[in-house]
Amino acid sequence: MQETALIHIGKIAATVGIQGEVLLVHVLGKKLIFKKGDVVFIETEKNIRIPFFVESSKARTEKETLLKFEDIHSREAGHVLLQKQLYVNAQLFDAHVSKQAPIRLLGFMVVNFGQEVGKVTGVIEQPHQILLETSYKGSTALIPLHEASLKNIDEKKRIIHVELPEGLLDLYEA
Repeated sequence: MQETALIHIGKIAATVGIQGEVLLVHVLGKKLIFKKGDVVFIETEKNIRIPFFVESSKARTEKETLLKFEDIHSREAGHVLLQKQLYVNAQLFDAHVSKQAPIRLLGFMVVNFGQEVGKVTGVIEQPHQILLETSYKGSTALIPLHEASLKNIDEKKRIIHVELPEGLLDLYEA
């Protein structure tokens, strides 16, 4: 599987119990339950993502899921995964992401006053706005998404129409 096909959805926040269960804190916007045998990827070292097979999962809240992985059978083995980032493939992502979750905007094209800016490669949630990460003229640009800048989201065409303050994109020109 190509690394680019993996989507970051959260991190392992805690160990639970003595059987190696871990708590996943995720951004998918709804209760998450993986099926037995689903494969998730954990970044054990920078840019090294190892596949883990789900043995069982149980949703706690819209942001938390308990996970039990095959071959992880003790608290100590689960402890090694603490604070590690968790990724899924696009198929699992599409199956589990909420239609209201900002992360669903990954891959959408940002259009400012009719001009393409770039595809969304990351989503940063902040209290009063969402920042969309996109590549713009060779630089990584952060596009603010809030009620003043967002004009429309075309779900079918996967386009986000915005009206950004004059000069904002000039900051990102190489």
